[in-house]
Amino acid sequence: MSRKKKIIITLLVIVGLAFTAIVGYAAYLYNEANNLVSDAHEDIGRENEKSTLRTKDVDPVDDHVSILFIGVDSGEEIENNKSRSDALLLATFNKDSNTVKLLSIPRDSYVYIPEVGYSTKINHAHAFGGARATVETVEEFLNVPVDYYVRVNFNAFVDLVEAIDGIWYNVPYEISEPNSGNKRDSIHLYPGYQHLDGEETLALARTRKHDSDLQRGRRQQEILMTIADEVLSTSSLLKLDDVMTAVGKNMSTNLKMPEIRGFFSYALDGDIKVDTLNLDGIGDYMDDGVWYFQVDEESRQEIQEMLRRHLDLEPFVEETFQSPY
Repeated sequence: MSRKKKIIITLLVIVGLAFTAIVGYAAYLYNEANNLVSDAHEDIGRENEKSTLRTKDVDPVDDHVSILFIGVDSGEEIENNKSRSDALLLATFNKDSNTVKLLSIPRDSYVYIPEVGYSTKINHAHAFGGARATVETVEEFLNVPVDYYVRVNFNAFVDLVEAIDGIWYNVPYEISEPNSGNKRDSIHLYPGYQHLDGEETLALARTRKHDSDLQRGRRQQEILMTIADEVLSTSSLLKLDDVMTAVGKNMSTNLKMPEIRGFFSYALDGDIKVDTLNLDGIGDYMDDGVWYFQVDEESRQEIQEMLRRHLDLEPFVEETFQSPY
């Protein structure tokens, strides 16, 4: 056998082994993901698990859908649905345009909470009734269906960033914050572009001492986009096992594996365009002496219409009381 033929055969064997390894790794990841999603699955008690704002069931494979991401503190109170949410992000997915709209909802927004029948901060909804009460509150607030939810705690966030070996981010100002275990001032960062580990990234996402709820929401969106870019980068592909483990053990969701597969099309169809949205408003103290974020009504309606159009839904007509006299 000539030297040239030996080289060709060797290359073919290497390619074959590499392909087999990739297929095997993909199968392993799929099985791991399936197990993690199965363990994390949690229905929230809605009839047929369908939003009351939907006239029919939806599926990510065929329909435009939405996901509410709920970030909560770590600890036993999460399992008992007693903690307040620390971050709320509503994402709508449009299959036709391969686009995502990501709305950050300020945690101190003054809204009506159906679970208790009165208005208070939106982050209280989770303490009143867990994911179900939070989903119902967001739907009441925006008149936009929430088809799915994903709830993660601080441990998931920290472990995820650690799994991808941290992120690079431009810290806007000096901060001193507690870590995920609430150890006071254990995280100290200075301004500037720098590499952040999991605890440092969480501290930056949570801090609210030097800017507004609106700026905090924008910063959280930017951090999530940075994490997503790193997770999908070539250098992180072989870390997907660690990524899934980090998120899966600290997550609950009403998504099932077939529905999660439906979202793969967004990545397979090319570049995904993500538009970040924020609500306008002002913060102030109310008669009860508590500080709230008062969402501007015109801004709320604009966001509502934008999200409903993105989901290909009819404009929502607000019900108004008309006097018979």
